[in-house]
Amino acid sequence: MASTYLSRTLGTPTNAYKGTLSYWQKGASTTATNYILACESGQERMLFYLVAGNKFQAGLRGTSSPPDIDFTVSGLPRFRDVSAWYHVVLAWDSTQSTGSDRMKLYVNGVQYTWSGSGTSGVNDVPQNHVMPMNKSGLPFRIGSTIAGGSYFEGIMSHIHFCDGTQYQASDFGETDSTTGEWKIKTDPSVTYGNNGFWWLKDTNAATDSSPNSNTPTISGTLTKTEDCPSNVFATLNPLAGSYERLLSFSNGNTTSTSTASTWESNPTTIGASQGKWYAEYKYVSTSSGQLMPGIVDIATYMSDANRYGGVFARGYAYDSDNGNKVNNDVSSSYGNSYAVGDIIGVAMDLDNHKIYFSKNGTWQNNGDPTSGSTGTGSAFNLATGYTYGFMASQKNSVHSWNFGNGYFGTTAVSSAGTNASNNGIFEYDVPTGYTALSTKGLNT
Repeated sequence: MASTYLSRTLGTPTNAYKGTLSYWQKGASTTATNYILACESGQERMLFYLVAGNKFQAGLRGTSSPPDIDFTVSGLPRFRDVSAWYHVVLAWDSTQSTGSDRMKLYVNGVQYTWSGSGTSGVNDVPQNHVMPMNKSGLPFRIGSTIAGGSYFEGIMSHIHFCDGTQYQASDFGETDSTTGEWKIKTDPSVTYGNNGFWWLKDTNAATDSSPNSNTPTISGTLTKTEDCPSNVFATLNPLAGSYERLLSFSNGNTTSTSTASTWESNPTTIGASQGKWYAEYKYVSTSSGQLMPGIVDIATYMSDANRYGGVFARGYAYDSDNGNKVNNDVSSSYGNSYAVGDIIGVAMDLDNHKIYFSKNGTWQNNGDPTSGSTGTGSAFNLATGYTYGFMASQKNSVHSWNFGNGYFGTTAVSSAGTNASNNGIFEYDVPTGYTALSTKGLNT
């Protein structure tokens, strides 16, 4: 949702004191402030956001009463797993007699305690305070400040706002009886009230899936992802980035930008030790740069991050400058060079221990990713017994991966290729037997 936000102006509330915001998020920036909710008019406001390190904070201000209060989560937990979807619920009821019950925070079904710090010693939402999130005429914005900026840098899904009821996390999610993981309720039984809505239910359209018609105004570009709470796709992993940390990430951690003349690298959040996996990589722009997409043994990379992927004994890359293949810091002839605008397909066959690269739909070296153990035209024979992820190394350049969401950055694929697995959307035909690297793919 980078540089994008959703907004609408609140009407007459069902109840000015009670409400709930429930949503799912993935891949927010770990180094910048990410705004989730802003309701603000003059000095009156309610803010809910993540600060650097991915810690939740909130701020409440009134024109006269209450005095300013800043809220942080006691114990300062950090929600930094960029590979995971988090379910977040902020629920308020200022009529409650106990101060700590007036605003509650849940993450993945667990309730966290707010620690308030306000003027005049007021550290909780004052009783019977009219909450800005329910006040007629105030703007309700998801994904940025009211003035713009501090945009939410990850992905959001299933945003519920319920006017008039303070719900619990269990009204929107539940524990999976088999895995023990917190999972989404795709059709929760809740009441929305006058101002309530349900945005981003399996779509990026400006629609309201609640019984109301409280559609949002979209500012910026809102892209639809296949990545969702019930099927988590691989993305780039900012927490495993190059030692020099000169990379910046956007578009739900699928786009990476380097302004360095030295190699900067980043692997995916998800890896695999068996199966057949496909992804696409687009060379977006450069300032005298160089790229090497490929795969790497994730454990090896994590122990020595300040190098390009092809330098490792279990790192396998395709060089943009000369079309060579690179492994163990040895470069040898392989295919065609590529440049800005080209799309590189990467087929990782971990059943037969082969890897193949395509340029704009043409497999290099006359490769055939469906040739199995024969490995016709494969770039390398892979070392066995390791967990591999996709990886890109770069200098002074921008690239975007399509791990199956159907987009390079915010640009949709021009004409989706075939994909027999029905898992993921790609620009070119997915080789038979391959699929997107996601939890659905891993569990197939």
